[in-house]
This record gives sequence, C-alpha cells and structure tokens, in this order.
Amino acid sequence: MKYKDYYAALGVPRDADAETIRKAYRKLAREHHPDVSAAPGAEARFKEIAEAWQTLKDPDKRAAYDELGRRPAGEDFAPPPQWAREFGGGSFEDLDLADLLAAFGRGHGGGAHRARRPAHGRDYESTVRIGLEDAHRGAKLNLQLAGDDGGARTLEVTIPPGVSEGQKLRLRGRGGKGRDGGADGDIYLHITLAPHPVFRPDGHDLHLDLALAPWEAALGADVQVPTLDGPLVLTVPPGTRAGRKLRLRGRGLANGRGGRGDLYAVVHIDVPGALTERERELFKELAAASRFDPRAVAGRGAGS
Repeated sequence: MKYKDYYAALGVPRDADAETIRKAYRKLAREHHPDVSAAPGAEARFKEIAEAWQTLKDPDKRAAYDELGRRPAGEDFAPPPQWAREFGGGSFEDLDLADLLAAFGRGHGGGAHRARRPAHGRDYESTVRIGLEDAHRGAKLNLQLAGDDGGARTLEVTIPPGVSEGQKLRLRGRGGKGRDGGADGDIYLHITLAPHPVFRPDGHDLHLDLALAPWEAALGADVQVPTLDGPLVLTVPPGTRAGRKLRLRGRGLANGRGGRGDLYAVVHIDVPGALTERERELFKELAAASRFDPRAVAGRGAGS
C-alpha cells in the first residue's frame, strides 16, 4: 500500500483545524477543477485534492489516518497489525489507502464496535526566530505550545550550533502524548534568523560592509573588523577597489559539522564630508599629480 500525504495535498499543517482544511479544499478545488483549469494534470490534481478532503473532513477517518504517522509520499507501508485483526483478518495488499480509510467512516461492518488502537501523538510545528549568535553557538529556548487538553505548555528546547535560515529541526517524541501504546508525536521547528546590525548571513557565510578611506584603499592598510568571536585585524591590499570582497576564512557561522563558513568584508570607499585647509591642499596636489582616470577605467571594464 502506498502512503499519501493528504495534508501536503491540501497545503495545510498536520494540526490544522477543520475550518482551515475546508477553506484550503474549496480554494484548491476551484483552481484545479477540470471544467475550469486547462493545465496538464488538472484532473489528476483535482482527484488528489478531493480524496484528501474526503479523509480529513471526517473525524474518524482523520484520526485513523493520523495513527499512521508521518511518512514520505509514495512510500510503501503496511497498516498496523491490529488493523487486520479488527477488519476481519484480511489482507490490505489489494486495497488503496482511501478505500481502507473509507471503512472507518462506515464504522466497519455497519457500526460494529472497534477496539481502541494505538494512536500516534500529535505533531506540532512552530517557527522560531533566533539571533546569529544563537545560531552560531546554540541556545536553549522556552517554547509555548498548545497542549492536547487545549491549554498551553512551556517546553525547553535546545537549538544546536550551526543551524541556518530556513532549516527545519525535528524534536522526536517531544510532541503530543500517544494513546493506547502509540508513539509520542514530534515537534518541527522552522528556523528563521533575526536581522543583525552588522552581519548578513548567506548560508553559513557572513558578509559585512567595510568602509575605507581613499588612501587606505590605494596604499593598503591594516584595519580592525568585527567577527562573532571579537575584533580581528584585516590586511587590505594596495589598490583595493570598491565592491571587492576580502575573505576571512573560517570566521563565519558554525555549520554543525565541526566547520565554519567564511566572513566576507565588502569594501566601500568613503570620503570626508568636510575638509580642513591642509586636507584640501593635499587633495589638490594629488589631483594635479595623478594620472588616474576612474571613468577611463570604468570604460575599459565595460568594453572588455
């Protein structure tokens, strides 16, 4: 028997309420109805949506489906052994998942009493925003979750070092309690990084803006730059142009595998807003002595 992810088919989380599921079904059914959509595969998609709706709208069918747990769509699986005993000892090999779940909606055999089956605990999903320092070093957070009884519970969770933007963490067995011997549910944390005043993350690499004076860029200089581990001295090569990225290898974010990304200092060349009389004289002397033409350089770069 092939597993079908009915929640993914409707684009809703596994803990979605009935109204959310109904709205998702109505929206998708309108978009993919064969009488409305001429897109290839519209009819197959519409049938998939309808099948998901038929299961998830019915509390008995949905409870039975949830007992199967979370699996990859299309994976071969066998229902729990007690289901076979409960449904007359027959084989499920020739059954489709939708046909099997339909039996729960009919009460199996005209309303015959069904024994209590092990029920998988509820899975939870939550988005967690953390700072770059916590992503780099790891952190312990208190997470507020709705309890199975409708109340709230506080759960301390550990964020391991090396998480990145968009990563999903699975906390196995930290979700809702299973019933009648069923496994406890899981918690899925979607990681998002809070904006940082200095660093811009790109995976496990970091970028920062480095302002240089014209003479530092032209002559080269040793300048201090911030890192997650404290300030470091960066050597700027002579002739450094605006936009150049100077790399500090291994000074980015931890990657969770014992390594680190890199830190890139992106060069911006700044000029004084106001000049002293002596500075003005020096700049005039430089302008008179220099043969450098930045527009000619830019023109050669555009034509190359």
